[in-house]
Amino acid sequence: MADPVFIGVAVLTVGSAIIALETRELIYGAIALAISMLGVAGFFLLLDAPFVAMFQIAVYVGAVAVLIIFTVMLVRTQALFSVKEDKKRKGAGIALMLIIMASLGALLLASGLNGQFGNFNDSEAIDFREIGEQMLTYYAPTLIIMALTLAGSVIAALALARREEVTSIDGEGQQNGRTD
Repeated sequence: MADPVFIGVAVLTVGSAIIALETRELIYGAIALAISMLGVAGFFLLLDAPFVAMFQIAVYVGAVAVLIIFTVMLVRTQALFSVKEDKKRKGAGIALMLIIMASLGALLLASGLNGQFGNFNDSEAIDFREIGEQMLTYYAPTLIIMALTLAGSVIAALALARREEVTSIDGEGQQNGRTD
């Protein structure tokens, strides 16, 4: 029988992912996505990998989900909310998802990897200091690029929000339709 904690985390993760996909409001979808990412961190905790779980929370929940929520709140245009949903497209998406899941499941079963992973208890312990040292030396440029990308997307969201406020600018640099 499966572990009840695993089943609870799985239901939370998959349920919030479905809500993130199916909700009409973007802000609720972003919050459900953050909860789903927390569920993935819960899986890492169940796998006895707390470092990866905390990294998941810090990067995906702390940065990506919050960035999505801020972007949705800053760039809130009516065009985002007035899109009509096509029933044929939704059905085709669900059918494609089922085909891909069945294909991946068949590949996994045909590969012979179901339960033959060996004994991981004999491996040596993970040195977290070495991981931290690599994060601050070898992977530092990647982390800096990721931080600059996130900062750039926040600045772009602010610029888009500001552009909506300003209606137009004439040739002399003065704004039409607005008095300062």
